[in-house]
Amino acid sequence: MAVCYFGIYNPNHTRNRNLIDGLRQNGVEVLECNTREKSAKKYFQLIKMHRAVKQKYEVMIVGFPGHPIMPLAWLLARLNRKKIIFDAFISLYDSLVLDQKKYSPKSWQAKKYWLIDWLSLKLADIVLMEAQAYIDYLVATFRVPAQKCRRIFVGSDDKILYPRPKPKVGKEFLVHFHGTYLPIQGIPYIIEAAKILKDESINFNIIGKLKDYAPEIAKVKKWKLQNVNFIDFVPYAQLADLMAEADICLGMFGDAPKAKRCGAFKIVEAMAMKKALITADLPATRELLTNQQNALLCKIADAKDLADKILELKNDPSLRNRIAENGYKTFKAKLTPKVLGVELKNIISRMDFK
Repeated sequence: MAVCYFGIYNPNHTRNRNLIDGLRQNGVEVLECNTREKSAKKYFQLIKMHRAVKQKYEVMIVGFPGHPIMPLAWLLARLNRKKIIFDAFISLYDSLVLDQKKYSPKSWQAKKYWLIDWLSLKLADIVLMEAQAYIDYLVATFRVPAQKCRRIFVGSDDKILYPRPKPKVGKEFLVHFHGTYLPIQGIPYIIEAAKILKDESINFNIIGKLKDYAPEIAKVKKWKLQNVNFIDFVPYAQLADLMAEADICLGMFGDAPKAKRCGAFKIVEAMAMKKALITADLPATRELLTNQQNALLCKIADAKDLADKILELKNDPSLRNRIAENGYKTFKAKLTPKVLGVELKNIISRMDFK
């Protein structure tokens, strides 16, 4: 079996890297037609690359992000009688308009992104999403036929993130978070929880681009919190070392519509590192997580409940260890690149090639 992985995707993005690696681990030949060119030259480059492989594969997979490139992918695939799997992963309209609020829902930009979503989903033979809750959103918002959608969870590279001994870095209980300042992440609630726990010998490492954290850095200085440490963006391998130092890891907590229908890489990465995880109790997370079994779930956008859950794990090592162990078992069973590759290979095998 051979597939053409097509588009303007970043091959180092976790989603793409894990699916490509997973397919290869399961004996699938992956022929990459990929360019990172920003200008219109990308279309000519992709056409040229595709010409060289068009007789060598059965299915085209459009990698994330692939919404803008779907019309070209559809044209090339149809001219050569190939099927298309579109790893949509997110909705542009949902992310840019509803979540990040970059544009008003009534603006022409919002209408443009809605149309791009609608067209790219319509052109695909199969659409991949990371959660059933997100599939339900696509069906309701863009009238995508439910039968053309498939769920493939986000995964984590088990060659980089894996359990390792916890180094001795101090007596304080260490809470780890890495991510961006997008509303879905809920950084303000993490900082407020740190304030509540300032006298409990609990420290917080907040990792991400410091320029994005400016509002919360200012808040920490204003409140004179000594238990919050902001660390600038680090490479993936170094992130693993920092996670190894932590006692528990945090997921996402923002009260945004998108939060209710998607997961987060950081959730899976904590499980891959065999770390106890706290994240918000949401429809998408419940597809993978069970409270007090492989995660501790808290109320969304609730700093007090988050603080209570952190304190609960600090004071209950047996619960902390159970969540860490079960989370790792869930990761090994459902979320490694090899397992995800099996799922994607099976999706391809069941396609109708008539």
